Amino acid sequence: MSCAFTLMQSPVGTLTLVARGNRLAAVLWQEERENRVRLGELQRDDEHPLLQETARQLGEYFAGQRQRFELDLDFVGTEFQRQVWAALLTIPFGETRSYSEIARQIGNPSAVRAVGAANGRNPISIIAPCHRVIGASGSLTGFAGGLPAKQLLLALEGRQSLTLDF
Repeated sequence: MSCAFTLMQSPVGTLTLVARGNRLAAVLWQEERENRVRLGELQRDDEHPLLQETARQLGEYFAGQRQRFELDLDFVGTEFQRQVWAALLTIPFGETRSYSEIARQIGNPSAVRAVGAANGRNPISIIAPCHRVIGASGSLTGFAGGLPAKQLLLALEGRQSLTLDF
């Protein structure tokens, strides 16, 4: 099945919003790492209702008017990845979790590195808030959108005291 996409300007750069049918399949970064997310053939559709709704909700988020997204999501990945991505959806706006906390939450406390890898492959950035996952010391660690974008997203959510860990 081919996927529809549109582009959206945001404070963290141009985002590519991707729908598979009537479900959101991806929010991709301007400087996307090749093969981080596999989607198949993409066809531009700036009138796709779900993509328009996604852009509207993201616009509200960036304007400080939305804390939760109400979109149908289409996560495609391994069972483990989907468990991690589901755990991301439980992290409240303005809060963070460590990789080890996510590993414990999904019942696999020794899988901290695997949680980090799955977090890095999260196809639906911002909506499934992988930016809210930080190092055990409270430092900002790897992020597909880049650490400055992660810092901006966390600052937008009121978590400005976090430090970059390059």
